[in-house]
Amino acid sequence: MRISRFGRYALSGCVVAAMLGGCGGSQPPIGASSAGPTTRQTHSGVTYEVLYNFEGPPEDGGNPRASLISVNGTLYSTTQGGGRKNHGTVFTITTAGAEAVLHSFGGPKDGSTPYARLINVNGTLYGTTTHGGAHHLGTVFAITTSGSETVLHSFKGYPHDGAAPVPGLLNVNGTLFGTTFYGGRNKCYGKGCGTVFSITVSGKETVLHSFAGSDGKFPAADLIDVKGKLYSTTDYGGANCIPSGGCGTVFSITRSGREVVLHSFGDGAGDGQYPYAGLIYVKGVLYGSTTNGGAKDYGMVFSIKLSGKETVLHSFGGGSEDGRGPEGDLANMNGTAFGTTWAGGEYNWGTVFSVTTGGSESLLYNFKGGSADGEDPVGGLVNLNGTLYGTTAIGGVHDEGTVFELMP
Repeated sequence: MRISRFGRYALSGCVVAAMLGGCGGSQPPIGASSAGPTTRQTHSGVTYEVLYNFEGPPEDGGNPRASLISVNGTLYSTTQGGGRKNHGTVFTITTAGAEAVLHSFGGPKDGSTPYARLINVNGTLYGTTTHGGAHHLGTVFAITTSGSETVLHSFKGYPHDGAAPVPGLLNVNGTLFGTTFYGGRNKCYGKGCGTVFSITVSGKETVLHSFAGSDGKFPAADLIDVKGKLYSTTDYGGANCIPSGGCGTVFSITRSGREVVLHSFGDGAGDGQYPYAGLIYVKGVLYGSTTNGGAKDYGMVFSIKLSGKETVLHSFGGGSEDGRGPEGDLANMNGTAFGTTWAGGEYNWGTVFSVTTGGSESLLYNFKGGSADGEDPVGGLVNLNGTLYGTTAIGGVHDEGTVFELMP
């Protein structure tokens, strides 16, 4: 059985609708919010601290699912909920825990429900929302670090455009590339199987590839650029697990739209299934994770060469001794990959783990949940000067999620 990527918390009507239908607006920046109580713990040489507890609507964001990014040492990201209309926010936070909301989504023709991290292009931030926009099918937006937001593109959906861009964007020489979960010219339940697209910073969008199912469908992960070619995963589709819609793929695609499937998951016992996360590139090899599959069907970490040869590095065991269900992108620190699982661990509220290129895994932190700690760390980690920063989708003082730091 597949692990639910939404964890254990109830989603708001707008979030449930994010892949299917309505929510939409642009607001001025909200002032700085106080960090509230923090939790600092040191265990087995690992120091962990809750930097910020989200307060939720109407003045603060809530339920962050995206990785953070660093711009000149200050962190930026999105929350899928919260803000003045409870349609999500863009926020900034210092490494000392001082947070401010830059933009609340939800106005007319504005995006809503951002799942994705931001990217920095010459001092302007760019991102996506899974919903909202002129056609209620998601947007690409730009926002300054002072909070001035512009919608660059509103997705139109099947059959001529993508819809519901879950992941963020990639900048390649001033052109942005991304994927959409739905849309494109191939039907897939009437919504489309998803697309790869490019867009200029002025808003001119081009669909480069429409997934068909056999070559993957429903991409949910960021693209990465390796030697001029783009790489990522699709959550479903591919050559295996066909009765259930395919177990997902790793693919490459040129910037002109020529796509190649490197690996179809579910290729024999112990292989991974459903790669919700994207890839990282370390010394000539790609690394990633799957939410399911592996030896115990709790997900796994894998490596794959650019030629397509895949190796299972670690199968998660669940229970109190290991995590289960990794969803966020891995972070590279000196050749070791660090990541999170949304469930498993001592308290079953998720973990932070590391895994070497040889497959040796260490459990670094068990999230405790409740008011003192976060729960469900579904976003990835970012490495800033040897300290890892991440988010949890729920938990904390207000049960709206947290920002945390971990020093391995």
